Amino acid sequence: MTLSSPLLLVAGLIVTAALVWAAVVLGRRRTAALAAAGVALPGGRRASLGTGLTIAGVGVLAVAAAGPVAMLPVPRTAGTVILAMDVSSSMGADDVAPNRLAAAQRAARAFIEAQPDSVDIGVVAFEQGARTTARPDADHTAALKAVDRLRITGGTSLASGIMSSLAAITGKPAPPDAGGDVPDLGYWPSATIVMFTDGQNRRGDIERAAETAQKAGVHIHTVGVGTTAGATVKVDGLRLHTALEEDVLTGIAETTGGAYHPVSDAARLGGIADTIDLRVTVSDEPLPLAGGLIGLALALLTAGAVFTVLRSGRVI
Repeated sequence: MTLSSPLLLVAGLIVTAALVWAAVVLGRRRTAALAAAGVALPGGRRASLGTGLTIAGVGVLAVAAAGPVAMLPVPRTAGTVILAMDVSSSMGADDVAPNRLAAAQRAARAFIEAQPDSVDIGVVAFEQGARTTARPDADHTAALKAVDRLRITGGTSLASGIMSSLAAITGKPAPPDAGGDVPDLGYWPSATIVMFTDGQNRRGDIERAAETAQKAGVHIHTVGVGTTAGATVKVDGLRLHTALEEDVLTGIAETTGGAYHPVSDAARLGGIADTIDLRVTVSDEPLPLAGGLIGLALALLTAGAVFTVLRSGRVI
């Protein structure tokens, strides 16, 4: 238990101690005076119980005034979620109405709004490269605005999307996404990446990026936006066919301990928030005790006053 104002507790305990001393001294003097006069003290020890209860109430008030706070372990859904949003040219395909990016944005907004403020949410937009458009934060307003600002551009690198998402989680620069050993980023088991993409990939080492996330304890849930039948998009004046790459997205999810969510229409995308398995952690939460102590003090003071009046006919 901690105290927000320990000096008030000291002052209150001094007052309480003074009241105890005064009650004892005055009680002895009164008893001696009545005994000398041959008069018995009305109520005897029972009468002193009221005074004791009153002083106890003052003592409890002193503790309440100090602002005691207890730390209680509370289970909560917590952690960091990075929404990795594919903004490559293929996301302009209209096999999911009105197009893949718009459907992914709608689903991402629904996901953000479904999360408690104990979850820090950030947004990473990726195409050939990647950039953090909203850093992880318990205030989800920035994440919602970042999702709304997304625009289609460039090619696709799923590896860059994963590496930049890991950088947003760790707060460190993203390691290169190709070549060399799998980098050690530490262990981040309370972090999750939710990747909205059609799985079309043109650059980077996807397997190495997924293994980097797996080593860091970060689960990646992939959300396939589009259909396996695909659609045609115009890129740099050329018409190209693009289809959902389920095998790629399933491989990323399985490597990292996440799950692949096949989605072919906006209605099903809106329910993706219910399928993401965030970690439940236990953290210490402050519980103010002043209110309960004040209630106890008032009960003691009331009982003391009532008991004194009933037993001795006096308030003090």
